[in-house]
Amino acid sequence: MATTSDIRNGLCIKYNNDIYKVVEFLHVKPGKGPAFVRTKLKSVTNGKVIDNTFPAGRKIDDVRVETHKFQYLYNDGDMYHFMNEQDYSQIQLQKSALDVPELMKEGEIVTIIINSEDNMPLSVDMPASVILEVTATEPGVKGNTATNATKPATVETGAEVNVPLFINEGDKIKVSTDKGQYQERVKE
Repeated sequence: MATTSDIRNGLCIKYNNDIYKVVEFLHVKPGKGPAFVRTKLKSVTNGKVIDNTFPAGRKIDDVRVETHKFQYLYNDGDMYHFMNEQDYSQIQLQKSALDVPELMKEGEIVTIIINSEDNMPLSVDMPASVILEVTATEPGVKGNTATNATKPATVETGAEVNVPLFINEGDKIKVSTDKGQYQERVKE
């Protein structure tokens, strides 16, 4: 058993007869009244995200988990296939278990959180950023740079990311996986 002071991003808890992963949290101590913890929880079974507020000090039922490195192999529809880097065993996960499947390219190394009680995979943690190649984008219009102008670009995984006007097809860019936003151009 844990308490609300143990809440952190990535913590898996049992709540309302389901297992949820803490996506974000905020400890709040108002000037009047008791403290509380505002959380955003994502169900690992169906992918729904709910907002919940826990009173400070409340006991929460955490789930014991293990993390393993897996390599993303391919997807066929809603099933995503991964291979364990240690023993080369393969598992498959539903698309709903992934946070940003559109930014995952084949060969990407991810961390999969596995429930240590029943060895069921709970969720997939992507690296903080991924490097993707731009496959399609419009050329930038000269003189249109008075502000931080952006344009849509399609990357090699099929996702669409807003990029600055100087990015061209064939450029490699770094994209943050938490918000799916352009970070920088990568030079080889």
